[in-house]
Amino acid sequence: MTGMRKDVLIDATIAAGVCAATVLPLLGDRWWVLVFAVLASVPVFWRRRAPLAVMAVVGSATTVLALAQGIPRLPYGALVGAYTLTMLSSPVLLRPAIVITSAAVVLSFVIPQERISDFAFVGMAYVTAVALGMGARARHAQVVALEEQARTRGEEAAARERVAIARDMHDILTHSVGIMVVQAEAGPLVMRTDPVRAEAAFDAIAETGRGAILQLRRALGTLRSEDGVARPGIDSLRDLIARTRQSGLKVRLQQDGRRSTVPPDVDIAVYRIVQESLTNTIKHAAAHEVLVRLHWAESALQVQVSDDGRGPRPGPKEGHGMIGMRERVMACGGTLRTGPGPAGAGFAVFATLPIG
Repeated sequence: MTGMRKDVLIDATIAAGVCAATVLPLLGDRWWVLVFAVLASVPVFWRRRAPLAVMAVVGSATTVLALAQGIPRLPYGALVGAYTLTMLSSPVLLRPAIVITSAAVVLSFVIPQERISDFAFVGMAYVTAVALGMGARARHAQVVALEEQARTRGEEAAARERVAIARDMHDILTHSVGIMVVQAEAGPLVMRTDPVRAEAAFDAIAETGRGAILQLRRALGTLRSEDGVARPGIDSLRDLIARTRQSGLKVRLQQDGRRSTVPPDVDIAVYRIVQESLTNTIKHAAAHEVLVRLHWAESALQVQVSDDGRGPRPGPKEGHGMIGMRERVMACGGTLRTGPGPAGAGFAVFATLPIG
């Protein structure tokens, strides 16, 4: 059953019950009394669609009945109308509607000179109906706020995921294309003098291209779970270094300290830091050798990528790759700095990432 059909069924049931409780005690009375009894109950069926109009009709008919022959023991239609009006009407209309309703209730008791006990009983019923309506209104507002909060968080998560995918694509493309360009430039030069080396260069281009396609598919989420390919991380560094060596760059991997389990975001951040650093070395440093060092401490993992190239890159602005690297580290709660290598020469990237 759809929500709308369910609401219609509920309202029809409530209207039928209110009509029976209001009209049946007045059967055999004057015809116009029965008319006002119907007006004081049946419009409850439309309470959700027009709460203010329903309350105006039902309340007025209830007041007429009260002035004509005394207030009913419980004005069911008016109580349902007061509850619905409090729950659904806008704040601008709610206050004057409550004032007018309260005045009508007082009028219904004062003019016929009803007993104080009856006035107190019915008045308390109205207060209870209004309080229940306000409670339902507050719960609805809370649900709407939670849904909006969930939607906002979902949008923020999607935005972060888009940024992460963009970073991954940048890192994958710049690293892979950088290696492919180096190999493609070297291939024709050695083709005649060293065919075996030339063939190895073109094989490296093909292998790097296939690896780039695989990583791009993974970054875009198109790989199926049964492919069994995990996102790159620290365990993938040796493969990354092996591919980088095909460009002619000597790369050493050094690890010291006791290795421990790292969070997934740190795992991929380490891989991307090393990948981007090696890419920058290939493209800009004119280096011959690179050291990739992982120092495992109790609560932090220190990553160092240093080369023996031309030193700090000139220019006041960081490139997109360096910016993305810095953002990755900050997202993990770590720090990143760049500058001369440990011996004062070349260029180095130093990252510290929390792991405990």
